[in-house]
Amino acid sequence: MNHARSLHQAIRAFGMDTITLAGPLEAKLEAMHEAGFRQVMLKANDLVGHPQGWQAAVKAVHASGLRGTGFQVLRDFEGLSGHLHQYKVDIAKTMLEMCAALGCKVLLACSSTSAHASQDLDHIARDLRKLAMLAVPFGIRIAYEGLSWGRTVNEFTTAWDVVCRADCPNLGIGMDSFHILAAKTSLDAIDDLDPAKIFLVQLSDFMWQETRTFEERMATARTFRVFPGEGVHTQELVQLVLKLDALGYAGDYSFEVFNDDYVQMPLPMVAQRALRSAMWLGEDVLRRSVPLPGQLRLRQP
Repeated sequence: MNHARSLHQAIRAFGMDTITLAGPLEAKLEAMHEAGFRQVMLKANDLVGHPQGWQAAVKAVHASGLRGTGFQVLRDFEGLSGHLHQYKVDIAKTMLEMCAALGCKVLLACSSTSAHASQDLDHIARDLRKLAMLAVPFGIRIAYEGLSWGRTVNEFTTAWDVVCRADCPNLGIGMDSFHILAAKTSLDAIDDLDPAKIFLVQLSDFMWQETRTFEERMATARTFRVFPGEGVHTQELVQLVLKLDALGYAGDYSFEVFNDDYVQMPLPMVAQRALRSAMWLGEDVLRRSVPLPGQLRLRQP
């Protein structure tokens, strides 16, 4: 019982993304819960791809014992005009309805990659304010994330600028360590953020020091991320998490790990890898007893 309580305390802030695991939604939820996680980051395909329909998927999540960390992802929403803008508003309303049905309090919106979108930051801020207003009746917060291949907003620093311009209580930023590492954004910029406006932090690493082109960056992001502690940016990830903690961030961390190898492995094995990462971050990093650099590779249980 004491061991179980200790495990829960160490990983309570951490959850997994469903994108990391193969198989039906119910099997993913069971594997996460059995590993000890109590929250899950969900995506639209989890619902609309369910063989019994999206409402059956919602029931499965509610029955799983897992809390929804958030719902993803609204793409290419901001900066559009005319019929394109209206189209995206309709899409956003549907995403908000699904997010609310799941009981998730955060909807993730990624920065636009569209060549049809305005690059004017005030236009972008105005659209995000509108999105946030649409979310108010649902009690949902919008986490705006700067994709590292975004057309205009491709770092969390610019995303923060836009959020400040929009000045809306339920609009904040989502931070993804992959995009921060890939874009080589200075971690010192974290000190300029308001911790109350960081609505979600997604963590992952990758196996090479840099991505030389946007194409390589996108391919890595979508097929070969690894859990924190498994890649080559461990020191930067430690610094990122400790900076957020020192800033006063007390929200959720989710492992957003797209990996083509992991979706070919049995679900419990992948969930155990995630658990080792969560235990390392929860016990060794956030409790300040950080191992020496040579010992930072994940330990076997």
